[in-house]
Amino acid sequence: MKYVTILILTTIMFGCMTTNKNLDSKIIQNKWELNLLDGKQITFSQPIYIELTTDKKVTGFIGCNNLTGEYSIENGSQLKFSKLGTTRMACPEAETELERKVLEVLNKTDNFSIINGKLNLNAGSRAPLATFVEMNDNQIVNKYWKLKTLEGKNIEMAKNQAKAQYFILKSDGTITGFAGCNHFSGTFKLEDGNRIHFNENMAVTMKICPDVNVNENEFLKVFNLTDNYTINGNTLNLNVGRRAPLAIFEAVEF
Repeated sequence: MKYVTILILTTIMFGCMTTNKNLDSKIIQNKWELNLLDGKQITFSQPIYIELTTDKKVTGFIGCNNLTGEYSIENGSQLKFSKLGTTRMACPEAETELERKVLEVLNKTDNFSIINGKLNLNAGSRAPLATFVEMNDNQIVNKYWKLKTLEGKNIEMAKNQAKAQYFILKSDGTITGFAGCNHFSGTFKLEDGNRIHFNENMAVTMKICPDVNVNENEFLKVFNLTDNYTINGNTLNLNVGRRAPLAIFEAVEF
């Protein structure tokens, strides 16, 4: 019985060590894109992300500036960031506030967990300070796609239109965009062979813009019809079957 007990304890200890080692490896192998901050969904034109390298460095982008620093992991899930610094670009107030919150999270973090492929940064046993998803490196994801042509016709911004029509696909499988007057959001799924499917019922705000001459329904209909895409450099075509593109977009850099 004594030997059996020792064997069981040894197996448990070895299992914990293996799990911790795997956890360490998992967090270091990926770029992690911010998805939830203090439990709230993050919608941003560029992916906010962190990456932990094998030489104990942390790098990333936090809204307007690039991030650098160091980290340490102990006991498999205890995580501390240190010597955090950023570049010094002048940023709009909203981006500055977001960066402040991200830095605050990193400074408060003392442990992490990975659940269902999502990385949680935690302080003690409270609800996660922030949740990250693995960054998708597909060319179509995490880019600001500005509408150029719709059903073969060149698109020009209407008078009093706040900004160009666009959309962004995020690593967590969500889409956000602007249809000309209203913002919209939904989900999408990528499949092999450059196939893509958007959920049929996008959530659309209900703002009324009587002075903006733009047909939002025609734009939003593109997402219902699209079943594949092609990318050539900074140009994206959304297609149905092998017909001419439903719409053509251009990647806009920030």
